[in-house]
Amino acid sequence: MSRGVSVSTNKKGKDMATCGEVLVKLLEGYGVEQVFGIPGVHTVELYRGLARSSINHVTPRHEQGAGFMADGYARTSGKPGVCFIITGPGMTNITTAMGQAYADSIPMLVISSVQSRSQLGGGRGKLHELPNQGALVAGVAAFSHTLMSAAELPGVLARAFALFQAGRPRPVHIEIPLDVLVEDADFLLDSQPVSITRAGAAPSAVAQMSEWLANAQRPLILAGGGSIDAAAELTRLAELLDAPVALTINAKGMLPAEHPLLIGSTQSLVATRALVADADVVLAIGTELAETDYDVTFAGGFEIPGTLLRVDIDPDQTVRNYPPKVALVADAQYAAQALLDGVTKHALAERRSDWGQARAASLRAELASTWDAPTLAQTLFLHTVQEVLPEAVFVGDSTQPVYSGNLTFNPQRPRRWFNSSTGYGTLGYALPAAIGAWLGGGQARDTRPPVVCLIGDGGLQFTLPELASAVEARTPVIVLLWNNNGYEEIKKYMVNRAIEPVGVDIYTPDFITVAKGLGCAAQTVNGVDELRAALRAAVDRQGPSLIEIDQNQWQKAVLA
Repeated sequence: MSRGVSVSTNKKGKDMATCGEVLVKLLEGYGVEQVFGIPGVHTVELYRGLARSSINHVTPRHEQGAGFMADGYARTSGKPGVCFIITGPGMTNITTAMGQAYADSIPMLVISSVQSRSQLGGGRGKLHELPNQGALVAGVAAFSHTLMSAAELPGVLARAFALFQAGRPRPVHIEIPLDVLVEDADFLLDSQPVSITRAGAAPSAVAQMSEWLANAQRPLILAGGGSIDAAAELTRLAELLDAPVALTINAKGMLPAEHPLLIGSTQSLVATRALVADADVVLAIGTELAETDYDVTFAGGFEIPGTLLRVDIDPDQTVRNYPPKVALVADAQYAAQALLDGVTKHALAERRSDWGQARAASLRAELASTWDAPTLAQTLFLHTVQEVLPEAVFVGDSTQPVYSGNLTFNPQRPRRWFNSSTGYGTLGYALPAAIGAWLGGGQARDTRPPVVCLIGDGGLQFTLPELASAVEARTPVIVLLWNNNGYEEIKKYMVNRAIEPVGVDIYTPDFITVAKGLGCAAQTVNGVDELRAALRAAVDRQGPSLIEIDQNQWQKAVLA
């Protein structure tokens, strides 16, 4: 037998391709190039066909790391991140990563094993047994499917990739019973992948929205991560309308940092909210209009008094949080192009002279005058990295420079800034996600953009062993460790609420020694010049680098 798969032998001595082998072949057909997983006794049959395939495999040190790697890979590549996960503890370990991906609408395919069909839910104390893995992941997956026969495989993969290609992308879980994994699946080798086109923009809704936008005197665009592939079309639409543009964290870079209509990701701040309140027509596209982008201080009060027009691929999302005047269920890129064409056909209403670029410029100036010293110091830190590595992808955790950067930092293009401080808000995300992000950055190693991991000392201790994964996979991620010796943000939160701090002043290990012990280059820097030199050295390495920045020393050096 050929067809690019290895061959097993069934009980009758006949050569065959097993379900596990055919799965790998079908994944290749869907363009999968990367899998993250930790082999175990319940998943070895998934690996039978992997060695002879074109798919690269990376072994994390924890299944949560596998999920975060898949998440980062999907964000930079635009393709689903794929994981092979064992039954039981593998699934409980990866659910946090699935939750982060679910909250941020990231395509992730989690393929796991499960007990044999006759033993499902049996409660017999089998190895890795759970009563119901599908129920376990129900809240963090678009769907979970148990493959009851090999014949179902092409159909369930088609469902998963249809969601990734044309719906709101979120994690999908497919579990394969141990006996199904070894089923003869020769007859499936010629199965073809299914390609789905995203929903176009309904002409009637486009006509209504175009008229509202053309007649607006003070139009505004709120763009979210769901519109990231519509950057060019939305930029032209904003310029045509002279409409200021606010971006969510996951949409950063859709307009370059210096664009005169960009008002950043400051929707939670009083000055930006005043601009939103002054807009007479607001186009919200690919955004949930949710707390972690529009109310990060949890103060409430974000309002859209103007006419709201919403575009989303998910019909349910078009009416959540803020009900629209008109809603359009469509792919963001198709919708943005249709709206651009529609508005072009109208005579535009006269804009107020203090709106558009003038209003955006005054807002940026007002915000710049309000940043406190720590925010300025952390912004300088980020700009120094960007100066040395202008094409860098910033992958962030929940840590001080990320919080500041969410407000003050704007990359030059999409898919260059994302982090776990929004949505699900998990700690430990940045390191494994950065590994995945580098792997998803392109085909050739020497053309991939550098990837920078922004993480705090508390968050890094969640996933510190993944440094060994980065060494093993030869991923030259640059880990920028912001060390403030504990959970400082939570400590401040407790103090501000008159709660005596408990559990936030944690033991801080010697990260330099630990990183070197894991095979990683490591050093400490205390100022701008030292950081520049360290970054230049790190970008030329074939493996990871850890650069530790002591918060107090940095602020002392740059604010002196």
